[in-house]
Amino acid sequence: MFQGESAITLDDKGRLALPTVYRELIASACANRLVFTYNPFEHGCLWLFPQSEWEKVRDQVNALSSVKRVHRDLQLKLIGAAAPVEPDNSARVLVPASQRAAAGIEKRAILLGMNAKFELWSEQAHLAKIRQTIGESELSDEMLDLRL
Repeated sequence: MFQGESAITLDDKGRLALPTVYRELIASACANRLVFTYNPFEHGCLWLFPQSEWEKVRDQVNALSSVKRVHRDLQLKLIGAAAPVEPDNSARVLVPASQRAAAGIEKRAILLGMNAKFELWSEQAHLAKIRQTIGESELSDEMLDLRL
């Protein structure tokens, strides 16, 4: 559904303007209801879900037993930090201050369309990730079947 990379500038209040190319898709996919939360796997990145996609993820994570610490950690980072947002009349959404600080997202960031969700990266973390190459020893069996 969403794909592509957009350089984003957050305003002084921590708002980002949704790229024009995504505005209609977001409106039709979730009636402009979105959810910010942490990416529990990579520092420097937040996830932004359309509410309908978020509810699927939320329900799966909530179904995990909270007896295991790793499950509680995932629930804390995804469910506990979830922040619903809606674009204003200028198609801007407020990125929660606590999440911006934890991810190191300041004035400039990168918004990636990643199929069913967006990833909002700090500019520095994104650049570091893009500069990393995937080594031959890291290739999974599924990757070996790709025809790139």
